[in-house]
Amino acid sequence: MKNYLSVSSAATYEKVIERSRFIANCAHVESEEEAKAFIAAVKAEHSLATHNCYAFVADKAGNLMRFSDDGEPQGTAGMPILDVLKNKKLFETAVVVTRYFGGVKLGAGGLVRAYSGTAAEALDLADIREYKICRELSVSVGYEYFDALKKFLSESGADVKKIDYADRVTVCAAVEAERAPAFCAALTDRMAGKAAVAEGESYWFPFETGK
Repeated sequence: MKNYLSVSSAATYEKVIERSRFIANCAHVESEEEAKAFIAAVKAEHSLATHNCYAFVADKAGNLMRFSDDGEPQGTAGMPILDVLKNKKLFETAVVVTRYFGGVKLGAGGLVRAYSGTAAEALDLADIREYKICRELSVSVGYEYFDALKKFLSESGADVKKIDYADRVTVCAAVEAERAPAFCAALTDRMAGKAAVAEGESYWFPFETGK
C-alpha cells in the first residue's frame, strides 16, 4: 500500500458569501461508518442550518467515495467538495460544508464556487499529514545522554510519541518502517552504544509532510 495524504485532526473554517454563512468541518475518517458518524455529528450541531452538504473518501485507495448536495441543486455542492478532495489527493478524509441561507441566491455557478472554495480553504488550514507505515521504537538512555538523543531524534525526522522518566529515560518514537534499520544503525553509532533500542509494532502513522 502506498503512502497517502490525509487530514490528521478535525478542523473548522467559516466564511460569509452574499450574506449566507458557510462553515466547513473536516476530519480524518478510516471507514464509511466513521465518515457517517462525523457527518451526523456536524448535522446535529447545525440542525437549524439550511443545508449540510458533504463528501468523503473513506479508504486509503480512493475506492470508497460518497457525496451529498443535501437539497442544493444537483451537482452544486457535494461533487464540488469531492473534487477538492480529489485535487488535493486526500484519502480517509471527510468534509461537511454547512450553509445558513442569508437571503441572496447564488446561482449554480456561485454555489459551486462557494462550496468548493469553503472546503478548499478549510483544508488549506487543516493539519495535512503523510500517512506511512512506521516502526515503533523504544529508545532508552541514561539521563546524561538524553540531550544527545533528543538532538539525534530531531535531526533524523523521527516522530516522538511519548517520553517516560524512570531510572533511565525511555523515548517511544515512530520511524518510517523502511528507514528503521538505517535509523537504528545511525543511532547506535551516534550514541556510541549508550542507547538500548527495542523494536515494536508496525502501523500507519501521520508523519509531518516532508519528513
